[in-house]
Amino acid sequence: MKPQKLLLVLLLIGTKSFAQLWDKIETKDGPHYISHYMDNINLDILGKYLFNGKEPVVELNQYGMGFYQLHDQLKRPMIWGLECDEKGALLFKKGFDNAKYILWYQYTTRTEEDTDEDMEWKPVEFTMHFNTLKMFIQGERSKDYKETASK
Repeated sequence: MKPQKLLLVLLLIGTKSFAQLWDKIETKDGPHYISHYMDNINLDILGKYLFNGKEPVVELNQYGMGFYQLHDQLKRPMIWGLECDEKGALLFKKGFDNAKYILWYQYTTRTEEDTDEDMEWKPVEFTMHFNTLKMFIQGERSKDYKETASK
C-alpha cells in the first residue's frame, strides 16, 4: 500500500475512534452531557411518539433534531439528546422489564409568549418496556419498536 493511502486509512480509522459522541449542555442545575448520535445510542428510538395514537406528538429525528408538542399547543422544533456521562456512555436505570433514560430537549424557536425559562433545556423521562416492545416519553407518548441485534 502506498504511504499516502496508508495515511488516509489510518486517519479515517482514527477519526472514527476518537470522534466525540456527546455534547455538553448547560442547564439550570449545572452541566450535563447528552448524546443524539445513533452510533452511540444503538437503540431504535427515532420516530414519532403519539399520545393515544394522535397529537400531541414528540418526534425524534436524526442528528438531535425533532419536534416537541405540549398538550393544546403547536408542534415546535427542538434539539434533543439522551443523558450520558463525560465519556459518552448512556446513563440509565434498569428495572425488571424496562430501562429508564433521561431525554433532554430545548426549543429552537421562540414564541412571543416564551419566557427565558421556556427556552432552557428540559429533562423528561424516556422509558423502554421490553415485554411490550414500547417506548414512552413522559409516560404518555409512545412508539412501538423492534428488537435489533447488538452491533
